[in-house]
Amino acid sequence: MPSRHHRTDHPWLKTSSGEPRGFIDPNGLREVWFHTGTICNLSCPGCYEHSSPSSRRLGMVQFTDLKPFVDEAVARGVEQFSFTGGEPFVVRDMVRILDYALDFRPCLVLTNGTRPLRARLKDVFPLARKSHPLSFRVSLDFPDIGKHDALRGKGMFQFSLETLGELHRTGFQVSVARRRETGEETAATDAAYLPFFESAGLPASTPIVSFPDLGNTKTPEITETCMTTYHSPQTCARFMCAFSRMVVKQQGKMRVYACTLVDDQPQYDLGGTLAESADVRVMLGHPRCFTCFAGGTSCSEL
Repeated sequence: MPSRHHRTDHPWLKTSSGEPRGFIDPNGLREVWFHTGTICNLSCPGCYEHSSPSSRRLGMVQFTDLKPFVDEAVARGVEQFSFTGGEPFVVRDMVRILDYALDFRPCLVLTNGTRPLRARLKDVFPLARKSHPLSFRVSLDFPDIGKHDALRGKGMFQFSLETLGELHRTGFQVSVARRRETGEETAATDAAYLPFFESAGLPASTPIVSFPDLGNTKTPEITETCMTTYHSPQTCARFMCAFSRMVVKQQGKMRVYACTLVDDQPQYDLGGTLAESADVRVMLGHPRCFTCFAGGTSCSEL
């Protein structure tokens, strides 16, 4: 399996202690993620992508940027397209992008569910009639209005909850993204959302996807021995970098990265096309790789 680094003595291939670094070999392309850009209508403290109304760390995409990757992915047999940001519905071409992608595969959009999406619901609702389903994952960080609004802004919890209800009533599949706190009782935390779901007309079975603190930069390094001790070929195949790639716009150029969580490190730039990135071994050297290694964290719903 080729590595992005052809020299066997490249420092990226070893941990700081000199041990061989753990890695994931790709196992086909099932999902392609598109980062629509780090521009967002909100400025949230602790945003994992450092998004804001003024952020241009990753460029805002256009339809013409993404169409070639949609076409290439379909030709390669991809199962799903997923979109993240920033806030995808700040992007002018977002509805057009979805309209095109939904002709070929199911799509998932991660959104804060606030004003950019609500302002475009009349254009979004017809997408419920496309040949493939469109799903939305809306951020409700905590089952606590005050804690959520402290990050997202006053009134944003209720705003996002109402958006979830409207999307569900229109026939879209919906889920919730939340933040996982250290020492929490996960079942109890998830259950605390149920009264809010009921108030918005959402089913009690609405999926909740929780994420740990992704801002921690001091995580243990992962060696080959760690992988063979704690993981099997079957569990390695569930790492996102085994079956997905993410497309970003970086300094005006479209690039393919290993996954949704590592676009801040150039080592994870795997090429300019999906084909270039398809067979590249992914070294587990980003601090966020440890969340996948230790807890099975995944942005994917596949």
